[in-house]
Amino acid sequence: MTQQGVRWTADQVLALAPDAASRKAGSKLGAAGPWSGTGSSDEGAVWGLCKGSGSTPYRTAVDVAGVSGPACTCSCPSRKFPCKHALGLLLLWAGDADAVPRAEAPDWVERWITGRRERAEERGAGGAGGSSGAAEGTGDPEAARRRAERRAERITAGATELEQRLADLLRDGLAGAEQTGYAWWEETAARMVDAQAPGLAARARELGALPSSGPGWPARLLEECALLHLLDRGWLRRERLPDALAATVRSRVGLPASADGPPVRDQWLVLAQYDTADPRLTTRRVWLYGTGSDRTALLLSYGAAGRAPELALPVGLTLEAEVSFHPDAGQRRVALGKQFAPPAWTGARPPGVTASRAVARYGEALGDDPWLESVPVTLGRVVPVPDGDSWQLADADEDTALPLTPAARDRPGLWRLVALAGGRPVTVFGECGHRGFTPLTAWPDGPGPAVSLC
Repeated sequence: MTQQGVRWTADQVLALAPDAASRKAGSKLGAAGPWSGTGSSDEGAVWGLCKGSGSTPYRTAVDVAGVSGPACTCSCPSRKFPCKHALGLLLLWAGDADAVPRAEAPDWVERWITGRRERAEERGAGGAGGSSGAAEGTGDPEAARRRAERRAERITAGATELEQRLADLLRDGLAGAEQTGYAWWEETAARMVDAQAPGLAARARELGALPSSGPGWPARLLEECALLHLLDRGWLRRERLPDALAATVRSRVGLPASADGPPVRDQWLVLAQYDTADPRLTTRRVWLYGTGSDRTALLLSYGAAGRAPELALPVGLTLEAEVSFHPDAGQRRVALGKQFAPPAWTGARPPGVTASRAVARYGEALGDDPWLESVPVTLGRVVPVPDGDSWQLADADEDTALPLTPAARDRPGLWRLVALAGGRPVTVFGECGHRGFTPLTAWPDGPGPAVSLC
C-alpha cells in the first residue's frame, strides 16, 4: 500500500473476492498466460491487458493505494466488484514480480487513477466542510418532524397488531404453526412492511422458517417469539426506556439513525470482512479495531442484489481515519469519516481474552441490546479440537472451551484454522453468541500475517 515495495499475499488478494465463484475464476487468471502489457507504479497502480473471448483484450487496472481502499476498473461486462480479471491481475502481481514489472502508467490508467483520487478528495472535503450545512438549510425541520410522527404512529399500529397475532398464536398452541406454514408469517411480515417497520418484518420472516425445521423447533420458535414480543413492548413503551436502550429499540424496529457520535480518530485495523446476501441486497460487514482506543467497530456497506459493495478492505490493513458511532448501544456500528493516509499493511493484532471472558462479554452486552446475536471477540491462545461431530476452541490457559456455531462448522475456513494451529495455540477473532463462536480471522502463535477464515 503506502510501502510500495510490499506486495500482497495471495490470501490478501482473495479476501477481496465477492464470492467463491469469483475466487475460483480469478485464481485461474493468476498466471502470466492471458496477460500482456502489465505493469505497476510507485503510486500504487497495477494494470494489464487480459485476453478474453473477443478480439480486444480487457483493460484492467487496480488502485491498491487509494485512500478509501483498493478499487478497480475493467472493460469487461461483469457486475461483480472486483471482477475475476482484477483478482487475476492482483494474484499475478502478488506472486511474480517479473510478470508485473515497475513501469510508467499508460495514459488510460493515469486518467482513471487521477480522476478517482480527485473525486475521493472532493468527497472528503465535502464531508468535513460546509456542504452539510447547505443540506440542512434546504430541509424543512417542521415537515421532517411531521413525517417522523406519522411514521411512528404507523409503527405503533403495526406493533399493536403484531402483539395480537403473537397472542393468538400462543393461545392456539405452537403445533398450529406447523400447519399454517410460511404463508401466515409472510402475511404478517407484509403487514409490518405496510406499517413501515422493516425490522419487525424481517424478524417475522425469520420465524416463518422455524416450524418443522428439526428437533427442538417449538422451543426455538417460543424463544424467538418472546424476543419479538420484547421488541414490540420496547417500542410501545419506548418513552420509559433509558436513552441508549430506546435508541437500540428504534434501530431494531427499522428506523434509520445517523452516526452523530463524536469522531474517534485512530489507527483502525481491519479484523474481518465478509458478505451476506438476500434477494434484494448484498451487505458487507467490515470489523475494525482501534489500536489506540481499544474499541471494536462495525462498518457496513451495501450493493444491489447480485453485486458486491464497492468498499473493500482486506484483513491486515490499517486505516488512519475518523469514525463516528451510531447511537444504538449494542451494535457498534460506525460511519467512516475523514481518512488521513492511504491504507497500509501492518503486523498488529488485537489483544486476546480467555474463552470464559468472551462469554461474559456477550452476557454484559445483552443488557444493552437483548436482541444481540453475538459480539466481536478476540480469543487469545485457543486450540481448535474436535468435539464429537463438531469442533470447539479450547482455551490453552484454563479449563474452558467455546463450541463453534453450525455455520462455522460448514465453512472451508474451519480447515484453514485447523491447519494454521497444527495443535498449537492461536489467536482468533470472531463473533461470540448464544449459538457458539464463529471464527473469522486467525493469527499464528508467533510472528505471522492474519489469515482470513471467511
